[in-house]
Amino acid sequence: MAGFLSMAGSVQADMFSSDKFKIYGDFRLRFEADWDSQKANGSEREDRNRARIRARVGFKYNPTDNFTYGARLRTGSDNNHLSPHITILDFDDNNTGGADFNFDKWFIKGKANGLWGWVGRNSLPFWKQNEMFWDDDATPAGLAAGYKLGFGGSELQVNTAYFTLPTGMHKFSGNLGLGQLVFSTKFGGNKLTAAAGFLNFDANPDDPDAEHSTLWDNNGLRDYKIWIGSLQAKFKVGIPLTVGLDWMHNAEDYSETDPDPFTVANRDETDGYVASIKVGKLKNQGDWLLGYYYARIETLAVHTSYAQDDWGRWNPQPSNMKGHEFRFAYKPLAYLSIVGRLYSIEDITDDQDGNRFRLDFNYKF
Repeated sequence: MAGFLSMAGSVQADMFSSDKFKIYGDFRLRFEADWDSQKANGSEREDRNRARIRARVGFKYNPTDNFTYGARLRTGSDNNHLSPHITILDFDDNNTGGADFNFDKWFIKGKANGLWGWVGRNSLPFWKQNEMFWDDDATPAGLAAGYKLGFGGSELQVNTAYFTLPTGMHKFSGNLGLGQLVFSTKFGGNKLTAAAGFLNFDANPDDPDAEHSTLWDNNGLRDYKIWIGSLQAKFKVGIPLTVGLDWMHNAEDYSETDPDPFTVANRDETDGYVASIKVGKLKNQGDWLLGYYYARIETLAVHTSYAQDDWGRWNPQPSNMKGHEFRFAYKPLAYLSIVGRLYSIEDITDDQDGNRFRLDFNYKF
């Protein structure tokens, strides 16, 4: 039966692709449970259990070897530029939220002799090994360019970009400029990657959209200058082993006389780090993976309106938090993966905490 399904998936993929044109997509069914959670004031938060889905479909067209046109449509809410998920059933009768369709990618990309560039709306061109400082679902609009140079068993990559930032799926406010250097080298089947980069968030307080509901804690009115350093080592020791470390520091000099009380109260809470270890891989049919992450991120170390939204139930929880993620993944078929993730986190400065478990069934074509 598994062999028949695998063959059917291969035939289906061929139906949607050619040498120049490709349609791709994915569908996710998620079961999510939140329990034993305490609010910042010390009161108990009610448990929540729900079923959610995500659907995305896109195309890429390559008229020549040097140019690509692309676009992607996704589910989610018009008012949320992060999560593409739709709640189809809340077992505790909570509000299920919006259910809309929006284009989160539309771009033209060119490449030649190691140089590349694109214009439009697309994924952040920044090498990273997790979503702690930038969520993969957030797609900014603007210009990006870079260069990749290979020499021997090593590679040096430069990434640059200037964007306007989404506030929901239809509006934009503020700008982001970025730069990054990424060096990688291979030795004896192993690989080491080191990256250093800078994310400069330039808020536009005069823009009415700067106070959009997804820009928590006055994020749309506040600048961020975030330095990020990353190390990753991949070893082949029978079973693939990956070890990673990320450090984040917001170098913006917030004044103790800033008109925003939240900024003043947290002006020195500007550092964060993430450590991770993964055993196994998730590439081919039959692959499995075990992972563990520990994170400690202070309140203003990241721009919480564009960082991960996975670890906790409350908003915003990408910062002022510390905790653990335990992950298990298995790929029973070439186009199907099953991923389970257990989170346990707490705030750094108050009594808020919580536990979350997610089980995802991911189908790709």
